Amino acid sequence: MSTDECSIKLALQRERDIIRVLFDLTTALTSRLPLDELFRAISEQLGGLIKYEFGAITLLDKASGKLYLTTLNIPIEIDEKDRSFSPEGLPMGEVISTRQPVLTCGLDFKRFPSPIYRKYAQLFSLPSCGVPLIGREGLLGTIGVSRKELFTNDEVDLLNQVSRQLSIAVENSQAYQELSEMKDRLAAEKLCLEEEVRSHQNAGGMVGESPAFQGVLENIRIVAPTDATVLVQGETGTGKELIARAIHDLSGRRKQAFVNVNCAAIPAALLESELFGHEKGSFTGALAQKIGRFEMAHKGTLFLDEIGEIPLELQPKLLRALQEQELERVGGNRTIHVDIRFVAATNRNLKQMMQEGKFRSDLYYRLHVFPLTVPPLRERTADIPLLIRYFTQKHARHLNRKIDEIPLAAIEALTRYDWPGNIRELQNIIERSVILSAGRTLEVVLPESRQAVLPTASAAPINEVPERERILKALMESDGRVGGRAGAAARLGLPRTTLQSRMRNLGIERQYQYISQKDTQIEPVHRAMEHSGVHA
Repeated sequence: MSTDECSIKLALQRERDIIRVLFDLTTALTSRLPLDELFRAISEQLGGLIKYEFGAITLLDKASGKLYLTTLNIPIEIDEKDRSFSPEGLPMGEVISTRQPVLTCGLDFKRFPSPIYRKYAQLFSLPSCGVPLIGREGLLGTIGVSRKELFTNDEVDLLNQVSRQLSIAVENSQAYQELSEMKDRLAAEKLCLEEEVRSHQNAGGMVGESPAFQGVLENIRIVAPTDATVLVQGETGTGKELIARAIHDLSGRRKQAFVNVNCAAIPAALLESELFGHEKGSFTGALAQKIGRFEMAHKGTLFLDEIGEIPLELQPKLLRALQEQELERVGGNRTIHVDIRFVAATNRNLKQMMQEGKFRSDLYYRLHVFPLTVPPLRERTADIPLLIRYFTQKHARHLNRKIDEIPLAAIEALTRYDWPGNIRELQNIIERSVILSAGRTLEVVLPESRQAVLPTASAAPINEVPERERILKALMESDGRVGGRAGAAARLGLPRTTLQSRMRNLGIERQYQYISQKDTQIEPVHRAMEHSGVHA
């Protein structure tokens, strides 16, 4: 084989090696989008193309004109403040200004007068080659390598080829980073907008879009600007205190005090002193005069929570304070006038207590000026997904966690649950779930009554037939009505939603709910009985 043929063969072999390495480099770069991963890939692949001892990439900040140093392989420590610098008077500055490769043979303080050049002279003492990184949108920065030997023209051309691929990869990586930052920013803005919209739509920052809850909010908006006494009724955990605070916040007294008294949490012997205050020496232990909650709430709102727990003997004094806006401290004889807006709340049936002689009728009717009933969570199931997301965001922020996803199956399971503890129980479940979630997906901890959440497809229990008969009998007696005082749910002693759930499980049809005429209500019930294999 002739010398020319050997030279051609070696040249072809080197060209093939270069193409293969460039292909490997392209594959490595396109699979790594974050900048830190990209630069690691460049460092790994570049050594297979060009031998070098030191290497660095600088990225151009177009706003300030400064370069930011991203090291590939630099053996000395760089001060953090020196990582961002002006390119003037540096080899990479010459690359930026000419947009051409720049070769150096060693230190040249006359050619490169920058203080950075002198401070890190060790980096510039070896022969180097620097080329620009130019992308679709213009100049991105520079890439430079150094070693003891001078760089050949072929190596400079090869570094130029590499720089074009690196430019595309850097541009894609920067776009990826911008998109990630934009996504986080939009997520934060979305959360802020949702909270802003919710605060405008829902009084007091309460969450809910169901018709039942929106009806409550509408009543709050109507009564809040007045000074009328409001009686908030509802099961435990439904958020009665939030309702009271919303009434206060939307009233003309919102800049004054909101005083909360939980009548069930204060011993009966101390409740009078707590509400009305006492004079010094009025009883054993009264070492000083005390201002009561009524006086504290002057010009503001007094919220009497669990008012059904007020002792019968204290109710006349409470009635006088509500009706006449005046009181006397325990052990005192001076009448004190107050200006107070009253909001009371209870989870008990005050009317029944009144009929049983446990609650004064005059106090009941004084409180019952504007009754407001808060629906239990099982009657506003459409709000449960909203509440789940709201509590997840709230507790994730409080616990410094990042929760991005809530599994749909978990939301559906929690929506099917009856929630005897209402919103308080739901909030506790979500807080526990956030605490136990290891990643960015909420790992929902189901309530203890798991069967209520996730009904199984197991065989029907032995007592299913009597249960079906009992429900159908109640439907017959109530003319097909489920809810209401005379409905089947009331006859069976069950919540309406619980009865409907059992009917679905037992295969009882639901046409009766939409029949309005009494003479046509019985027929669907008979059809349901025939459909389920039970006869009246």
